[in-house]
Amino acid sequence: MDTITLKNMAFYGYHGVLDSENSLGQRFYIDLQLHTELTLPGVSDNLGDTINYADIYEIVKDVVTNNTFKLLEKLAQSIIDAINQRYKIKGIEITVRKPAVPIPGILDYASITLRRGECP
Repeated sequence: MDTITLKNMAFYGYHGVLDSENSLGQRFYIDLQLHTELTLPGVSDNLGDTINYADIYEIVKDVVTNNTFKLLEKLAQSIIDAINQRYKIKGIEITVRKPAVPIPGILDYASITLRRGECP
């Protein structure tokens, strides 16, 4: 199976359990792997035969910036659902990283990873 990867996309969003997270917002970083068949576009060299990376970026941006979720899990699942409405993907792996977590300790970020469908 072939893979399209968009790594370290950064967006400003209003996601979190605390009211302050929903009103102040913060950066979220997203890695996305789309597992699909890329033989046809490899031969045809036609954008219409593949998944448009710019379109995927805009889908992710729309979900992150135009919604508010309490959980990273819901944010990630909503991105998966939006992509699946537009494209037929055999498998999706998404990681959402949240650097400014309200934890009284030192850490780079908290993250979740969801895998749906056929992921190697």
